[in-house]
This record gives sequence, C-alpha cells and structure tokens, in this order.
Amino acid sequence: MFAVGNVTEKHKKSDIRINIPQVNVDKFKEVFLYILNKVGAKPNIGETVLYKLLYFIDFDFYEKYEEHLIGAKYIKNHYGPTPIEFSKIVSLMEKNGEIVKVNSDYFSYPQTKYLPLREPDLSKLKPHEVELIDNVLNRLSDMNATQISDYSHKDVPWMVAEEGEPIEYESVFYRTPDYSVRRYSEQDI
Repeated sequence: MFAVGNVTEKHKKSDIRINIPQVNVDKFKEVFLYILNKVGAKPNIGETVLYKLLYFIDFDFYEKYEEHLIGAKYIKNHYGPTPIEFSKIVSLMEKNGEIVKVNSDYFSYPQTKYLPLREPDLSKLKPHEVELIDNVLNRLSDMNATQISDYSHKDVPWMVAEEGEPIEYESVFYRTPDYSVRRYSEQDI
C-alpha cells in the first residue's frame, strides 16, 4: 500500500457500485398490505398486476433514492418482472391471518386476488416511501395484466436482463425518459 497525498490507496473511494438486494420481509408485508388496501378491490388487480406494481415500486424507489425499499429479487419471465420471494412471503401472510387468497376470473382469464385482513402498519413506512408508492399506484393501477406486462417490457431493467435471470437494480440508471422517475441534472450525466 502506498500513500497518495493524504489518502492511502486502501482508503480511496471506488466508483464501483455493489448492489446486493436483501428482501426486507417486514417492509414487503406492509407495502403489500398498503397496495391491497388502496387498490386491491379493483377488478383488474390480480397477482400479475401486483407483481408489476411491486417491481415498479422497488425499481422506481431505487432509481430515485439509490436505496432499496423492499429489496426483493425479480426475475425476467415472459410476462414481465416477477418477485421470486412473493409466494413464500404471501403464504406466510396467509398462515398468519393477514390476507386471504381468492381465485376468481377476470373476464375469461383465471385470476388470483388477495384480500387484506388488516391495515398496513404505516409506522413502518416513511412519508417519502408512501408518496412514491402512491405515485406508482396512481400511474399504473388501472392497467390490466396484459397492459402492465407490455408496459414493463419496455423498461430498460427488464429489457437488458436474460430470460429467467435476475433483473439488476443498477440498470434503472439507464432508463428512458418515459420510465425514469428521477430528474437528473447536467452534472449527473
């Protein structure tokens, strides 16, 4: 190790970002309950739409604040981003009496809906987190499964991922203006 000015090589700041999302189960549960309480009763809100809403909430939050909200891992599949921890966490929530799973039809398509059995604990969500969640819900919660899946297929993080592979959070910084939620200054570019 050698010194450069007053900074040793060991202590130089690196430009390399390491992003290892770790799902925050408690936050996932409260965000999921918040979504269900706000828009879950809409006829179009089934499991596929919920996957995409969670994806946009997580990835928009990461782009805007450079930190994870839920930190779920999403994979690329034919229908769009899918949170891999979803079924495990939702099963736990069902077991704990927080939600109930309902199978129904939306037009001629089978649909899995979730009904909240409790209110979200808003003390576990910060005001700027709720604001971002509300923005995503206002923007996307009227889309049906086909519409939101098609929409997600035009988002850079999904486009650059390989089929069946994880979608990298860092790719949000390469989004097109139509998908970007962050306002970049000239010095950011």
